Amino acid sequence: MKLCIVTHKLKKGDGQGRVNYEIAQQAIRRGHHLTLLASEIAPELEQNSAVNWISIPVKNYPTEFIRNFIFAKKSSDWLHQHRSELDLVKVNGAITTAAADVNAVHFVHSSWLNSPAHTSRVRRDFYGFYQWLYTALNAHWEKQAFQKAKVVVAVSEKVAQELVNIGVPRSRIRAIVNGVDLQEFAPGVASRQQLGLPKDVTLALFAGDIRTPRKNLDTVLHALAKVPDLHLAVVGATEGSPFPQLAASLGLTQRVHFLGYRRDIAEIMRVVDLFVFPSRYEACTLVLLEALASGLPVITATATGGAEIVTPECGIVLPDTDNIDALAAALLSLVGADTEGLVVRHRPLMQRMGKAARTVAEQHSWTIMAQTYVDLFEELIKHEEYRSHTNLSPSSGSITLPFGATGTN
Repeated sequence: MKLCIVTHKLKKGDGQGRVNYEIAQQAIRRGHHLTLLASEIAPELEQNSAVNWISIPVKNYPTEFIRNFIFAKKSSDWLHQHRSELDLVKVNGAITTAAADVNAVHFVHSSWLNSPAHTSRVRRDFYGFYQWLYTALNAHWEKQAFQKAKVVVAVSEKVAQELVNIGVPRSRIRAIVNGVDLQEFAPGVASRQQLGLPKDVTLALFAGDIRTPRKNLDTVLHALAKVPDLHLAVVGATEGSPFPQLAASLGLTQRVHFLGYRRDIAEIMRVVDLFVFPSRYEACTLVLLEALASGLPVITATATGGAEIVTPECGIVLPDTDNIDALAAALLSLVGADTEGLVVRHRPLMQRMGKAARTVAEQHSWTIMAQTYVDLFEELIKHEEYRSHTNLSPSSGSITLPFGATGTN
């Protein structure tokens, strides 16, 4: 199979880039030839003889909007010239204007635009307007891209429903949850002291972009104020963030530990007791999977994509991201309190939940995810071969694909 992947990056350390990197590696292992339309790829892919990299440099353009526009134009021009040389094209969202066989959706801009947490509703300035315009245009373009695709892959059941809400037929949607590195993220032992964290306290973890309210650290801090003696480690760049000041105003300075942007998140997860992440909008967050793989009980919310894999045995999924009392009650249900009101760890409960969390994560390794994508590609190719061999005319009806989508002939 001659497979083409159109994406900005294929490399580790980048969410969408890691997904496409793993898919590319799996395709190579199965003997397929790859054409990569990308701005940046990992050195091991660039050096592989099975890979043809069509470089689309955009980093010198000033804004993300312009960079994305240039990438879409250049990739589309190339595909229009070379599409006949390819068996299958996979893209992400509205990354290109050319039609694709498989469109993997990591973010639904239409849903984000309607979210109460959208930047334009929080900031009534030029930046807020820019974010509104950026999201609105992407929402328009992605609808067109989804209509052109034979199969639309949703990275969570939440995204699948969002796609249905904007008119994508459920029969053309396949849900494939993102993966996690089970070796990097695993239960283990690390030193709190070396990480600048206090010993002998119950410690929760929050990780994400804390410069905006989307990740919902404000609700977490207000809930923490109702759970005495529980400490919280926060991973995320603090420059321009309002949350250190909010923590101080709530009297939480001694219990909230802002660690800044960190690359050693796997090690940090080995020293905490639980993970809390009730984000106001996520498509499918990798950090949630990483916490599960690290053997942490999790508290999240239905607005957080990927929450559907969190079972009652390994975590708590809140229906309302902004309910402070419900989040405080969830925290207390895991860590508990003694007769003096001080937080104590329910060690047997949390140990059981941690083991269950790891079991869930093991079903979502990068390898399993990549195999599922390449299985899908091969199913589509077999379907195309069958269709061409049967010489059906365009009015002959439809064929049911192995995974439930239908192809019209």
